[in-house]
Amino acid sequence: MRNPYDVLGVAKGASEADIKKAYRKLAKDFHPDRNKNDVKAKDRFAEANAAYEILGDAEKRKQFDRGEIDAEGKPRATGFEGFGGGFGGGRGGNFDFEGMARGRQGGMGGGMGGGMGEDIFSHIFGEAFRAGGAGPGGQRGTPKGEDVAAELAVTLEQVASEEKLRLYLPTGREVDVVIPRGVVDGQTIRLRGLGQSAGPRGEPGDALLTIRIRPHPRFTVDGSDLRTTVDVPLEDAVLGGTIRVPTLTGAVEMKIPSMTSSGRTFRLRGKGLPRKDGNAGDLFATTAIVLPEGEDAALMEFARARRGAKAA
Repeated sequence: MRNPYDVLGVAKGASEADIKKAYRKLAKDFHPDRNKNDVKAKDRFAEANAAYEILGDAEKRKQFDRGEIDAEGKPRATGFEGFGGGFGGGRGGNFDFEGMARGRQGGMGGGMGGGMGEDIFSHIFGEAFRAGGAGPGGQRGTPKGEDVAAELAVTLEQVASEEKLRLYLPTGREVDVVIPRGVVDGQTIRLRGLGQSAGPRGEPGDALLTIRIRPHPRFTVDGSDLRTTVDVPLEDAVLGGTIRVPTLTGAVEMKIPSMTSSGRTFRLRGKGLPRKDGNAGDLFATTAIVLPEGEDAALMEFARARRGAKAA
């Protein structure tokens, strides 16, 4: 896979917001629903999701920048110092086979003994080596099953509470998934090992789960922030007062100053959607002044007097 920064078209020093913006644009442009007959678009869509899995996660991004994981999120092989020393004589040169073997017993003996050669070289040279059949005795690597696609429609309340939901996969399998922090509408999450089986000796494929956030009757989403409109009685708008504002976790009270006009927006910190950093976005409440129902004689007289004063 290409460098994730190149895939998303952002610089190495790009901010989290720039990375998310670039990902959302690519996901929208290359989503399979919009490019049903375009194989290349499907590949670009999968590539963008894989890149965002790394750059959209602060810890994985740091690991990638430090060279600890590769573009697929796999740990990079270590112990290559002095690679030119060759493989003869068991531990010839400075090649660290112990680190690569991850605790396997038997050592290297007089060359590539102990049945470890294929595992070591597969880890070093990746999928191309395993697929090429270049292991000891010409053995081919284990096949991998096909990936499957699935969608999960969630409400804003479920996103806010990080609820655990039951997911039914095309394979017939049922699994419980937790809505991850910072998820956005249309984001695809890779569930490793939940795809099609490749047989008793094969590695299963992955499930590509696309999250769909259902429209809400009261709130609109703006990144991790939410926006809503709240009704304000005329007397509270003129004199000031306390009104109740709905949130995803229940209504809260908010004070408004006197002479508040319609269209004024107030921020309620931490009442938005969960973010990856453990905090939450904000809720922006915009006022809409509501007049009394029916005719109000006192209000009508006040309005006439005020109009007359302006005309004089």
